[in-house]
Amino acid sequence: MPVTTRLIELLQKAKGWRRVGLALIAGMIAALAMPPLDFWPLLFVTIPVVLFMLDGIEKQRGVQSFLLGWGFGFGYFIVAFHWIGFAFLVDKEDYLWMMPFAVGGLAAAMAVYWGLAFACVTLSGLKRFPATLVFTAALAAAEGLRGILFTGFPWAAPGLASDGMGAVAQTAALWGMPGLTVLIVLWAATWPFVFDKHSKRLHRATALLIIATLPLCWAWGSYRLQHGAVANVEGVTLRIVQPNISQDDKWRGENMRAIFDQLLEMSGRVSQNEKPVTHIIWPESAVPFLIDESDHASAEVAKLLGGTKTLMTGTLRREISIVGDEESDKVFNSILTFDGFGNVVAQYDKWRLVPGGEFLPFEWLLEPLGFRKVVTVPGSFAAGPGPVSLAIPGAPAVGFSICYEAIFPDHFVDPQKRPGWLINVTNDGWFGNSTGPYQHLAQARLRAIEQGLPMVRAANTGISTVIDPYGRTVSRLSLGQTGVLDASLPQSLPPPFFASHGQLLFFFALLLLCALGFIL
Repeated sequence: MPVTTRLIELLQKAKGWRRVGLALIAGMIAALAMPPLDFWPLLFVTIPVVLFMLDGIEKQRGVQSFLLGWGFGFGYFIVAFHWIGFAFLVDKEDYLWMMPFAVGGLAAAMAVYWGLAFACVTLSGLKRFPATLVFTAALAAAEGLRGILFTGFPWAAPGLASDGMGAVAQTAALWGMPGLTVLIVLWAATWPFVFDKHSKRLHRATALLIIATLPLCWAWGSYRLQHGAVANVEGVTLRIVQPNISQDDKWRGENMRAIFDQLLEMSGRVSQNEKPVTHIIWPESAVPFLIDESDHASAEVAKLLGGTKTLMTGTLRREISIVGDEESDKVFNSILTFDGFGNVVAQYDKWRLVPGGEFLPFEWLLEPLGFRKVVTVPGSFAAGPGPVSLAIPGAPAVGFSICYEAIFPDHFVDPQKRPGWLINVTNDGWFGNSTGPYQHLAQARLRAIEQGLPMVRAANTGISTVIDPYGRTVSRLSLGQTGVLDASLPQSLPPPFFASHGQLLFFFALLLLCALGFIL
């Protein structure tokens, strides 16, 4: 008996917690496919492993298949989300005890989606190759729901593994990250059947056809990149400021003046480019005070800008409302745009707030138990109205996003008015030198490809970068580097298919896979 056949039989015969434990280990290994390691071939090993185990579960054993999928998902997410734990080290005296509950609880909750996908396959009654097709559709659908339900958290979707697959990532212009998830899971699940002599000839031929789409996608992406020359927007020279201020120092009152002075000094440096700087971008919550409420700060900003430059900065913003005799505050995580004279001419308010960071889910239950949101403000964070394209002086209309808003492929830009470029400001200083900032950047890169728009990213501790509408890095500052990045602004492309039609191809792929699974 061949070694591979014997191994498959052992996997199919695994029972109980042994089976769940093997799935958990497989999931932990699969997570290494994510940036910055980009070991994407591991998905082509771990996904078949769990599918062999799934194939050994009888139709009426939906609970067993759920536990198998949950174990695989929990292992995957506990590794993929481990960087979140770094945030609890900033004020470890107050928050460290919450780390295992936050990271472990989030991974366990996200794994439920994968457990349900596995259960659907078993309940369908399908086995072997047809089951892999339904499995792909079920897991991709589960990932779609994971990005929507309960505010959504699509971090580390399997489609993000495309970051290490070179030109394959270009297909995000057609079907976005959801479609990439379909493709990568499908490739990983079906390739063993190309070599399976016990499968029907039709199944082997179909599997070979599916695998052939991998080099075809790579070839199409390579062609797109080779012929994707991008000109720059005339009259716009960007300066991204990366102050690299540690989270331990950022919110100490005695550092307030020094931080503001550092931002002003870095912004005012002589440009190394031939063209003068026209637009300055500071990262999320760049200054540790309410900059729009300080006349002194506005005067210094006006002096910096000299009537000709524009500043866009992440900042906290407050709205005070008075109802009767009571005064209440709303605090927004915002981006304010200052014209050359220090006047606020545009504002964007973050509308996708971070669960556990900017608001506490199930506050009525968790707060009495001692849980608190990590980011504390004088009042409660409020959400903005949604994505909007804003006019700014001297440049095309811009689509702003703050921090983790860049991980959502849906509703990322204003549906009524397409912007000319994208800006994402973030403070990844919470997560130190972990995988988090690299994965965050990879997701921002996919947004540029999906929308056909250049992405400008200003990060407090890095990675700050300018990305062209094909997802190519124009220039960047490394993680942990202090400096300024002067760069031209690439022009946008006509809307790609995904930008114009959203997830149409994704839904079509799900229906097609389900139909083929029951027909073949």
